[in-house]
Amino acid sequence: MNHSIYSADRTTHLKIVVVALVAGIAVAGLGISARLNAEPNYTQTAKVIKAGKPIAVTSSGASLVR
Repeated sequence: MNHSIYSADRTTHLKIVVVALVAGIAVAGLGISARLNAEPNYTQTAKVIKAGKPIAVTSSGASLVR
């Protein structure tokens, strides 16, 4: 039994890599399936905003403290 990853043999390293790969694929698959089963109202649509009439912005006349 190996208690350290440094002294582990090749098959132990391979098992760790395979388990990590399977876990990563499972998490990615779960995330993709959760996203695909989401509400269909989350689609993105472009909205056009028309410019209004120009306005004049003036100062309020308040004194500034510097």
